[in-house]
Amino acid sequence: MEQFAGWLLAFVVTVIIVASWCRSRGLPAPLVLTALGLVGSFVPFIPHPQLSPGLILTGLLPPLLYAAAIQVSLIDFAKEWRAVLVLSVGLVIVTTLAVGAVGVWLLPVPLAVTLAMGAVVGPPDAVAATAVGRRVGLPRRLVTVLETESLVNDATAIVLLHTTTAAIVGSVTAAQLGFAFVLSVAGGLVVGFLVSRLVGWLHTQTDDQLTSTAISLVTPWVAFLPAEAIQGSGVLAVVVAGLLIAHRAPEQMSATARHATRLNWSTVQFFLENSVFLLSGLQLAVIVASVRESRLGAGPIAALCVAVFLTVVLVRPLWIFAMAWLLNSPDRTGATMTNGELGVLSFAGMRGVVTLAAVFMLPPSTPHREVVELVAMVVVAGTLLLQGLTLPLVARRLGAKGPDPRADALHGSALLRRSVDAGLAELEELQADPTTAVSDQVRQDLVGRSTRTVNAAWEQLRGGAGEKEAPGEAYRRARLAMMTAERREILRARDAGEVDNEIIVRLLATLELEETMLLRLTERAERWSAAADLVAPEGSGDGCEHLRRTRHRHPRPKSTTCLACQANGDDPVHLRLCLTCGHVGCCDSSVGRHATRHFEETGHPVMRSFEEGEAWRWCFVDTILG
Repeated sequence: MEQFAGWLLAFVVTVIIVASWCRSRGLPAPLVLTALGLVGSFVPFIPHPQLSPGLILTGLLPPLLYAAAIQVSLIDFAKEWRAVLVLSVGLVIVTTLAVGAVGVWLLPVPLAVTLAMGAVVGPPDAVAATAVGRRVGLPRRLVTVLETESLVNDATAIVLLHTTTAAIVGSVTAAQLGFAFVLSVAGGLVVGFLVSRLVGWLHTQTDDQLTSTAISLVTPWVAFLPAEAIQGSGVLAVVVAGLLIAHRAPEQMSATARHATRLNWSTVQFFLENSVFLLSGLQLAVIVASVRESRLGAGPIAALCVAVFLTVVLVRPLWIFAMAWLLNSPDRTGATMTNGELGVLSFAGMRGVVTLAAVFMLPPSTPHREVVELVAMVVVAGTLLLQGLTLPLVARRLGAKGPDPRADALHGSALLRRSVDAGLAELEELQADPTTAVSDQVRQDLVGRSTRTVNAAWEQLRGGAGEKEAPGEAYRRARLAMMTAERREILRARDAGEVDNEIIVRLLATLELEETMLLRLTERAERWSAAADLVAPEGSGDGCEHLRRTRHRHPRPKSTTCLACQANGDDPVHLRLCLTCGHVGCCDSSVGRHATRHFEETGHPVMRSFEEGEAWRWCFVDTILG
């Protein structure tokens, strides 16, 4: 037992160290861990734990899929239903059939076996693709498509695998297989929906962070096990439950519970995904030993591995471009993905954790099971090596560029302004009722805090590192210095034994939460490129009559700076140009807030940024970006 515990600790430490090292250097952790496992599998004194189908299907897949599902937006998922249909269902089925045909051609086994092999290698691992995509800056819609694909293609592959393995272990008709497939999908959908309602209700009944976290941690199995018990797809039930629960979480869970849940599931996903790759690599020696005893011979087995790998790689682009008319529908602005973006989508077909997990779910009686296991490992390693390492280069060559971070900051600032205005309006309603009103001091503090939040967001648009420190930046710098002193005093009291530990922990937790918020705001954006003007996202302000009337208005500026600030000896943070009269005033982060005061005095509704490289407009009346 002690030896087992020692090896388990070594395994856990290896996963953490290698995966963290890969993340810090931008290397593909799945590939490195798989390679490490492959080497370790031939070292005699390293144990090679046997991966049982029950451990994979019931122990690893539910939490892995749930962790992925709660990170995907239900709104984005619904918008990309065509991608789900084409990629997650159609492409997996087509890949399964293509690999099945190749397998029948090269292997002397029943069709059910080769179709099972096709189901194993069918689903791409979009986790690796989206991780690379965010690092190199893929277009946002492309990343969304990859994320939505990753959820349902796993469920499709597992359902197909269950169906084909049923044909392997017994004699069933095509009608029976079809009925089993439909029952599996329907059962998974129904159970997933019901579990989402039950778990959501449980979250509304508690404000305790630990209870909510515990409920979240058991949710994957609460969805998976009942679905499997009624012959439904437990995998699909987990995905549906995760999507719906995450969508309703802001209404059903407290903020602290949501924060703890995100942190816990990120940790679970990080550890389980990387563990599967290392575990799978450790199986190679056993698989190779079994393959050596195979009656097929080295030549046919090598030919099968190469043929399946090429089939998996080639079927994806052929299918994507053939179905582009359905997949590549216009978004809300009428734009579609370019051919270059479709090319990147077709190249992002790395196989990963689900393929490795699914292959060990094959029944022990499967003919040439060891060969199928070897094929799966070759496909995973080959796609990670070929596509995973070269995806950034392919994306750059095909011109697939990510969103402008300046535009994101601009749009986010505008939305934050509207949300804060809604909060301030609610405060005024509270003030109007004597039973809910707060003191003037509390009201001023609330208004000041909301104002600082909005101003800090607008200040993110400042690009020059050498610019004068903005008020929000000065506030955060001073507050962080104060918090360091506050923490030092709390720790001094702790070390001196002056205060009970429970009080110390509570005070430190409060400081840590505030510090986390401030540190996120202090992360400076990279230097903005001046190659193009910063404009509002396409379609912004279409419903505003004031923005529409001033779209082509370019008045001559009355000055080159804020004259009121100049007269008062103040430094403006950002300059704004009135599109009615050409007045130049300072932004709300500035001391004078002269652009807003000009609107309040004159009623001129629309201003334009008067900063170099910026061309966005703002309507004071409708508080909308244009």
